[in-house]
Amino acid sequence: MYIFGASGHGKVLASMLQDLGIEIKGFFDDEPKDRRFLDIQVYNAEEYQKLKISEMIIGIGDNADRKKCALKYITRYATVIHPKAIVHRSVVINSGTVIMPGTVVNVDATIGKHCIINSGAVIEHDCSIEDFVHISPNAAIAGGVTVGEGTHIGIGANVIPGVIIGKWVTIGAGAVVTKNVPDGAVVVGVPGKIIKINKF
Repeated sequence: MYIFGASGHGKVLASMLQDLGIEIKGFFDDEPKDRRFLDIQVYNAEEYQKLKISEMIIGIGDNADRKKCALKYITRYATVIHPKAIVHRSVVINSGTVIMPGTVVNVDATIGKHCIINSGAVIEHDCSIEDFVHISPNAAIAGGVTVGEGTHIGIGANVIPGVIIGKWVTIGAGAVVTKNVPDGAVVVGVPGKIIKINKF
């Protein structure tokens, strides 16, 4: 498998693939700093066009950049679930999504394309996580929550049951979300308060 993104998040994905016994054939990067990363070949965008890529995963942490990459490079994207994650058999996980070690994804949750469910995060029953979302380490999403496209939920944040979070929202580290959040909002604090609305 190939990884797009020869940086920090790509390094984490490489370690996950190694834990799963999956061979990493190379990294891609639009602007590679070096030709080798983790002692693995790094290719640039021009070289990408010449190779026949059967399967790839995007190693980019930023949600907007990950979306741009997914739209630019059309290929078969893998879903990667670490063996130390707990994912209920009823969960639906779409292509390009990564489930990191120590996470729990509970019954009847749905996770969209190219999401990052980071180390130790909890997604409870009946949640709907849309495309390009990043749930940061140790964040906890209670039952029946909806998280819109491109939203980033920060480290250690908590969301109470049934809340609807809009698209391209930023939830700050440690925030507690107790009510619905509109598109583009930035939420911080306990309880969470909107401090600005971003256009997207």
